[in-house]
Formats: sequence, C-alpha cells, structure tokens
Amino acid sequence: MDTSLTYMAVDGTLTDIAWFLVVGFVVVGVLLGGFKLGQRVRAKEPPPPTPESQPHLPNGGAVYEVREERDPVEIPEGGLRPHEMQGYGNFGSTTSIHPEEVRADRESGYKHVEGPGPHPQPGAPPNSGRGAHD
Repeated sequence: MDTSLTYMAVDGTLTDIAWFLVVGFVVVGVLLGGFKLGQRVRAKEPPPPTPESQPHLPNGGAVYEVREERDPVEIPEGGLRPHEMQGYGNFGSTTSIHPEEVRADRESGYKHVEGPGPHPQPGAPPNSGRGAHD
C-alpha cells in the first residue's frame, strides 16, 4: 500500500481546514472592526432628547378645527383671471358677519331626491330604494 497518497489526502484536507480558519478569522476581525467603528460614531452623536424637551399640549388642551363662513364672491360671466381672485393673491378674503344666513343660503340649493337612484345596485330587488344613499 502506498502511504504517500494517504499523506497527500490528509495534507489537502488540513490545508482546506487551515484556509477556512484564516477566512473565519478575517470575517470575525472585520465584524469586530465594524462594531468598534459604530461605537465611535455613536459616541460622537448627541444624546437622545429628554422627555422635558419634547413638545407638550398647550395649557388650553388640544387645538380644534375652526369653522367659519366666508362672504360669497360674485364671479363675472367671463370668469376671473388668477390675479383677480379674492383671497388667492392681492386681495384678502373676508369672514361673514352673519354666518348663519350665509350657511342657510349655501345649503338651500341642495335637494333630496326621492325614489330609487338612477343606477340601482346589481341584483337588488325592484323598488329597493336608493341603497347606501337612502
């Protein structure tokens, strides 16, 4: 039996194991170096904010939506140019002195349609009403 082939096989196996160990040590070294670099960068950053430096609600509580009615603007037949529009450029819009009247005038133009809608839902029985718009 030739022992030189056995020694060559063992030598090749040990060489492969040695290369895996070298590559493993290199990978571990890169990971540790990255960890240390991250620690240094983190140490230079400012500390996280304290709870006292965070925004707080005002003394009056949460701020709520303000609803106001605006005076209607008459638009001429030919329309308006952008620079002629009130509230969007050169002119300021005005808040109505009588908001209830303005709201009533604005809402008086709405009509509630009776009966089924123009497009009944597929599969709905006849005379089923307006569905979700009832």
